[in-house]
Amino acid sequence: MHGRLRGTQGATMTDQERRHLAQADRHIAQYQDHIARQRQLIRQLARRGQSTVWAQDMLEALQANLQAFERHRALIVAQMDAER
Repeated sequence: MHGRLRGTQGATMTDQERRHLAQADRHIAQYQDHIARQRQLIRQLARRGQSTVWAQDMLEALQANLQAFERHRALIVAQMDAER
C-alpha cells in the first residue's frame, strides 16, 4: 500500500489527497483567524467612534472566501468518496 493510508472506514487515501485536504484545512483555519481579527478590528474602530464601513466590507470578503474554501474542501471530500 505504498502512498496510501487506511481511513477510519476502511477506505484508502493517497498522499496527494491527504495533501489537498490538509491544504484546504489550512486555508479554512487561516480565514477563520483572519475573520476573528477583522471582527476585533471592527469592535476597536466602533469603540473609538471611527467608521467601520471599510472594515465591514473586508469582513464580508473574508467570509465569502472562507465559504469558497469550505465548498472546495467539500468537493475534495466528495471526490475522494466517489473514488472509493
